[in-house]
Amino acid sequence: MGFDDWVSVSAEKIRKKGAEGLGDVAYDLYAGLWWLAWPLPRGTNVYEREWDLLVILDACRVDLLRSVADEYEFLGDIERVESVGSMSKEWMAKTFTDEYADEVAETAYVTSNVFSERILDGDRFGTFEEVWRDGWDEAAGTVLPRTMTDRAIQTARQDDPDRLIVHYVQPHHPFVGLDLGFDADPFGPALSDTVVDALRKDKIDRETFWDAYQDNLRLVLDDLELLLSNVDADRVAITADHGDALGEWGIYDHPVGCLHPAVRTVPWTTTTATDRETHDPEIDRETGDSDVEDRLQALGYVG
Repeated sequence: MGFDDWVSVSAEKIRKKGAEGLGDVAYDLYAGLWWLAWPLPRGTNVYEREWDLLVILDACRVDLLRSVADEYEFLGDIERVESVGSMSKEWMAKTFTDEYADEVAETAYVTSNVFSERILDGDRFGTFEEVWRDGWDEAAGTVLPRTMTDRAIQTARQDDPDRLIVHYVQPHHPFVGLDLGFDADPFGPALSDTVVDALRKDKIDRETFWDAYQDNLRLVLDDLELLLSNVDADRVAITADHGDALGEWGIYDHPVGCLHPAVRTVPWTTTTATDRETHDPEIDRETGDSDVEDRLQALGYVG
């Protein structure tokens, strides 16, 4: 979003929402200052670590994963590592760099993250599957875990890549099945609230948010059990592209360039996977009516 566009959207927020809109604009400006930190070389690139299968849980905090770890046998010790980014597009830009061109070329990247269109060149990868293009669930406003799992299993079996990255949307909002009790239409105008906006404005309390956040994580972890039983990988790593701020330092969500540990620190845990051929993936490729901007907005991004 350019400056003129931001001014226009800000004026519209104030006109329609009054004092609340003014608060929104002030927060947008505050969050935007974190962009200044973009050039700083920080964090550990995932290619500096050993793995055959890398599972990305989008916007997963360390404490969130630890809070449900005892529910899943494949979740062992969970380390804390610093990510190279505080938002998906920053993570992509700083992960798939020229320095790791050889590693990227042998990687199959199966992603539900819409920023892949803006940031990545699919020709650089061994396999490049943008599942959000034809696997988007219009009702849920996201790509559901099973769609990703099926596509990942198919890719692993058909292409047998040296490295496989599976980038799920969850636990990133929207929280599947959560009724906020107010208008949060993901495909409506830019003035619509996300669940993080609702937390910031005290429309929902932190406990309600946290419970829904956990449930969204369980949704993907339940499916991850299926993935780990239907692909072969001696070295599996489970991590996140970034975390999520829930009011620390007055920050919410995950602004680009943000250095707060709640955003920049991510979990890292390892396990193994064996293809027991217990599941045959169902691939249903349907292109919906919504464009990239609609789908970014569904995930809480504007412009």
